[in-house]
Amino acid sequence: MIDNKSGSAGGLSVETVLTHGGREPDEQFGFVNTPVYRGSTVLFKTLADLEAQQQRYLYGRAGNPTTDGVETIINELEGAHRTRLVPSGLAAITIALMSCLKAGDDVLITDSAYEPTRAFADGFLQRMGVTARYYDPRIGAGLAGLMQPNTKAVLAESPGSLTFEIQDLPALAKAAHDGGARLIVDNSWASPLYLQPLKLGADLVVHAATKMFVGHSDAFAGTISANAESWPEVEKARRLLGFFTSGDDAFLVARGLRTLAIRMKEHQQRALDIASWLEQQSEVVQVLHPALPSHPDHALWHRDFKGSGSLFSVLLAPAPRASVAAFVDGLSLFSMGYSWGGYESLCLPLKLGKNRTAVPWTAEGNLFRLHVGLEGVDDLKADLAAAIERYSRAR
Repeated sequence: MIDNKSGSAGGLSVETVLTHGGREPDEQFGFVNTPVYRGSTVLFKTLADLEAQQQRYLYGRAGNPTTDGVETIINELEGAHRTRLVPSGLAAITIALMSCLKAGDDVLITDSAYEPTRAFADGFLQRMGVTARYYDPRIGAGLAGLMQPNTKAVLAESPGSLTFEIQDLPALAKAAHDGGARLIVDNSWASPLYLQPLKLGADLVVHAATKMFVGHSDAFAGTISANAESWPEVEKARRLLGFFTSGDDAFLVARGLRTLAIRMKEHQQRALDIASWLEQQSEVVQVLHPALPSHPDHALWHRDFKGSGSLFSVLLAPAPRASVAAFVDGLSLFSMGYSWGGYESLCLPLKLGKNRTAVPWTAEGNLFRLHVGLEGVDDLKADLAAAIERYSRAR
């Protein structure tokens, strides 16, 4: 039993689950960490054992103690029936979608979805005869008007990892279920510490474990957590597609999870501090952070979330490309790169165009996505202040 409030008498806190979950020292000769299990072949002692197929492990691709440890922790945090660790966040999304869809089906995807998700939907799914349509992230109960008899999955991402709209997950779940579809939620931003979509009606939850779970920018991984009804098809799709995470990568995920609660608190506090500070700076038109009272979806965030993540976007006043280059090229602490969730702060200039179709992005100005790492907050503010000054001078 888990209680998300640290130290609560109602059950184990998430800090305790993250520290002790998924570890069985007595089965590992007393070593505190489950070691890296590398192996493909698992041996059977007798023909009867081979025929019974009852051993805990039958073949390396089906899992090992290192991967089991990670799955145990995430499963408990999400309140899921079962969880699987897979090679990447994109793998988690594709497996989740494939578990729900077949040729002739239809899927509704939030217009704010992770860009590789759109590429998979518009490419692979279309080729296999699945229609992919996109919906306004703020549609809520209005999703019911888009449901068709062949709509079998709805994919939400709350908030969207570029423009940070919060979605009304209970309303989406009701519309999906009333129409005979399953709701999949990408929960990478908040993690199960701050949002538990299954409790809000979702059927499947996916994570880019590469980000907050790993936390050190040194491994790829993804997780899929499902309710009991959805689980058989998830496991079937994963098994048939051959997705498996190596023991080495699983060990790095487990290492990151031990400090996830502490890191999330620090990331949250620092990101909110910098986001609030940015709202007062010249050239800043809008800060897109759901935990800020100025965010249009703040009330919805406050209703469903227990905290916020490290990632948000900031819109600067219109300026030419030279200003964008001046902003990012001179940064000394923020670095330019994809992904997020590590200890290092990142800044990525964004261009929203063809990847927004249901609700085209019309805001004027230049959009930058920031991941706030673990550097000193005052140092990061100084780096951004200098960048804003360069941005203004280059206009």
